[in-house]
Amino acid sequence: MQLHVNGSEREIDAPADMPLLWVLRDLMGLTGTKYGCGIAQCGACTVHVDGAPLRACVTPVAAVAGKRITTIEGLSEDGSHPVQQAWAEIDVVQCGYCQSGQIMSAAALLVTVPSPSDGDIDQALSGNLCRCGTYQRIRAAVHRAAELSKG
Repeated sequence: MQLHVNGSEREIDAPADMPLLWVLRDLMGLTGTKYGCGIAQCGACTVHVDGAPLRACVTPVAAVAGKRITTIEGLSEDGSHPVQQAWAEIDVVQCGYCQSGQIMSAAALLVTVPSPSDGDIDQALSGNLCRCGTYQRIRAAVHRAAELSKG
């Protein structure tokens, strides 16, 4: 099957029902996308498919064939994406496990809502759980990323 991941076409030999998460991690070596719950409730496995956030743990790979898939590794090669910059500047990460999913959801939000309110952020990231409770720093980083995106 042909997949378009992080700007490159990749030929993958996988069963059609294999979850995208395992294709990315096990077959493609893109380990930034995390396994959290396996039932699309925690958000650790969030990737973008055609620009929209999607839970990779429950998405069969056949459902995304021919679509543009972006993982945390594909946001930027050097961490220069505004959300990644803001995450580092605000020092969001505690354990870090949920952060790739948080960042991917935040990046998708800023494409559609360039100046989000606290409510917009809370709603867009409500499906991303952080066991360490860094929600205040996450919200602050999304606001900072919005500022950085404006230049």
